[in-house]
Parts: sequence; structure tokens; C-alpha cells
Amino acid sequence: MATSAERNKPSNRPKKSDARKRSRRKLHEKRLLGLGIAPEKIVHLNTKQIRTMLRKPVKTAKTAAKLAAKKLA
Repeated sequence: MATSAERNKPSNRPKKSDARKRSRRKLHEKRLLGLGIAPEKIVHLNTKQIRTMLRKPVKTAKTAAKLAAKKLA
């Protein structure tokens, strides 16, 4: 005899939708832009790299500032 949890998998744990993934990625990209990361660089990052950078925003912002200063010099 099956329990309710075994029969009704999708209702217990909904599947991730592509639209929500895209909106989450756009939100993360906006956060990285706010930290000072160049848009050209963000385009080439995958989701795992973006999430890693957002875990330590202060460190990411410092690194972005150093790269920007190096570019200007």
C-alpha cells in the first residue's frame, strides 16, 4: 500500500521551472552589477560561479574595484 507521499510527488515537492531560474539569474546578475563586476564578465559566468561570488559580496566588490583600478592604470 502506497502512502500519500509516494503517490503525490509533484504536489509535495514542485519541480523547478525555467522561468523562475531565468528570473533568479537576472536578479543575481543585477546584484553583481551593483557590486561593480563588468557586464562583459558576467555574461560568461555560469550559475555556480555567480552564486559563489554572491556568497561573499564584500570580497567580490573589493576584487572588482582592484580590477577596475588596474584597467584604468
